[in-house]
Amino acid sequence: MAKPIYVRFEMPKELQDKAYEVVEIARDTGKVKKGSNEVTKLIERGEAQLVVMAEDVQPPEILAHLPLLCEERNILYAYVPSKAELGNASGLEKPTAAVAVVDIGKGKPLLESLAEQVKKLKK
Repeated sequence: MAKPIYVRFEMPKELQDKAYEVVEIARDTGKVKKGSNEVTKLIERGEAQLVVMAEDVQPPEILAHLPLLCEERNILYAYVPSKAELGNASGLEKPTAAVAVVDIGKGKPLLESLAEQVKKLKK
């Protein structure tokens, strides 16, 4: 399957799992916002520490603007394969296209490790 237009780099499975884990820790000990509109606002205000986007979103245009916005604001972003799993990780019963971690809570070391690895992928 071809990658959607907004996917700018390939995330290995271990990093995808780490991204889910960061979202779960932030959900339990920090603060997570869900949905592409909410995420867009947080990026524009510079309040997001991490943005995680699902790769199985239809239509892809829903998320097409997010990677560029993140890069403009120097906000870390990552991709995961499943919006259902992303919704689950963020504490929702239903799928979500994107989540923003506003307060990482106890996940700071994990987030820093994810950031390091994602930076290497983007080069």
